[in-house]
Amino acid sequence: MWIGTLYALAAGLLWGLVFVGPLLLPEYPGALQSVARYLAFGLIALPLAWMDRRGLAQLSRADWIEALKLAAIGNLLYYLFLASAIQRAGGPLPTMIIGTLPVVIAVCANLRDGGRDGHLPWLRLAPSLVLIAAGIACVNQVELAALHADESADRGRYLLGAVLAVAAVACWTWYPLRNADWLRAHPGRSPRVWATAQGVATLPLALAGYSVLWGGMAVSGADFSMPFGPRPAFFIGLMFAIGLLASWLGTLCWNQASQRLPTALVGQLIVFETLAALAYAFILRGQWPASLTLAGIALLVVGVISALRVKPQAPVQAAV
Repeated sequence: MWIGTLYALAAGLLWGLVFVGPLLLPEYPGALQSVARYLAFGLIALPLAWMDRRGLAQLSRADWIEALKLAAIGNLLYYLFLASAIQRAGGPLPTMIIGTLPVVIAVCANLRDGGRDGHLPWLRLAPSLVLIAAGIACVNQVELAALHADESADRGRYLLGAVLAVAAVACWTWYPLRNADWLRAHPGRSPRVWATAQGVATLPLALAGYSVLWGGMAVSGADFSMPFGPRPAFFIGLMFAIGLLASWLGTLCWNQASQRLPTALVGQLIVFETLAALAYAFILRGQWPASLTLAGIALLVVGVISALRVKPQAPVQAAV
């Protein structure tokens, strides 16, 4: 139990790094950070693809098309929205919004698959949803107060950041549901091979995205030194670090935790990612969170954990 919990903590600390990149590279467009991160991850996935080459060879054309869709929306588009949101609204609010993902996914699954997997009782979910909304509102209030105190702050930019964070949640709500559909439809296929296939599919998409960005900046005459920007060594190193530590090692640690802990407990421990990302954001700011921010974080954590404790009711069997 303790080893599994430590693995989950390590995964959260590593996954929290994806929220740091946009803060450390504010002058780099979110789109460039997204394609660069997954270009690095795709290159890291190539040795794994060689190890799983027999399983990959069994995938059909339709399977590879599905892997491309999952990679495009769950990887590239998700991180594009997330990085852009953090650059516009700062770290805390987008992190809090992303922190609702476990509950948003559960609610969407409840709406879509309740007849198959069992319904989550809405009345039991309601208190948790209220806690989560209150937590986000608390953090939003603190961030808005800071904006009002700064006459040069762009409130429209902050609002756009919040909208982009919601779009990121939408992408990563679609991804696990669609991914689970494929795994259910192919029970004889290896989940590891399927994960590797998505990593491989990410590589050509990231290459194409990088090329389009490079060409678009050249045509528009953008004042940005492609291909690696004004800090090439730091940019390349950070993208490979995030690709290796967050995308690969973080997932490996999470899988180790999932093998050792009950599924219900693992779902609750995903809050480690949110807490780590918030801690990194305030460390980079060089300040301690305000008391209202701490209260909002506590409300979010309690809301997510309490929501994940709600058990689905078994689906009613149709009468024969």
